[in-house]
Amino acid sequence: MSPIDRSAHLNRWNKKPLAEKALLALGMMVLAIALPPAAGAPVVAIVMTLATLVGARVPPGLWLGLMAAPAGFLAVGVVSLSIRIDASGIGLAPGGLMAAAHLAARSLAGLTCLLFLALTTPTSTLIAGLRAIGLPQEIAEISLLMYRFLFILADAAFAMDAAQAARLGHASWSQRLRSLGILIANLLPRALDRARRLEIGLAARGWHGDMRVLSDARPATASGIAVVVALEAATAAIGLFA
Repeated sequence: MSPIDRSAHLNRWNKKPLAEKALLALGMMVLAIALPPAAGAPVVAIVMTLATLVGARVPPGLWLGLMAAPAGFLAVGVVSLSIRIDASGIGLAPGGLMAAAHLAARSLAGLTCLLFLALTTPTSTLIAGLRAIGLPQEIAEISLLMYRFLFILADAAFAMDAAQAARLGHASWSQRLRSLGILIANLLPRALDRARRLEIGLAARGWHGDMRVLSDARPATASGIAVVVALEAATAAIGLFA
């Protein structure tokens, strides 16, 4: 089980209704986009971070680890907005620092919203919720299979990398590069083989295109919706009048 799945199933809010968590995450994301970034985005980021770490009790190390990669891509975008390259050389772009700050604030706020939903809600529950609002069955099945295969491929890559390291494939930089090329070349055939074996196994069990999964769906409560709406209204007020 991946760390994301483990957190989604074991956090304190994993049994809360999907509608309440989705309303909180998506509503806060809309506020992060609509409110002035200087005041609104930091408030959204703080509220969603507290909801994830304090409310759902997601491990801080996992949260920080998942924030690192998107924050790295965001840093590249911030730099590209801040500088200007022309015939006279490299310098700060007019208004670039302000635009970069606004981009960083809104992007980080939106990222906290997405991490909250991903780390507190199992994938099967998300897919069941999408089915309930009309997602076509075929897209739901493909989504589940792709999600599963991502971690299967990751496990296969880690196992191959460990085997290469045990055979001194990482002894030098050149050997590490060569081992990486061999790993990439062998990963696709293994992935295709696993997919073919899965297809044969499903066909042998009489699969007709509907992959049933267990989902502990709970209806939203009026009190829960009221708390979420009140929290979003307070966030909007702080973002507008701060």
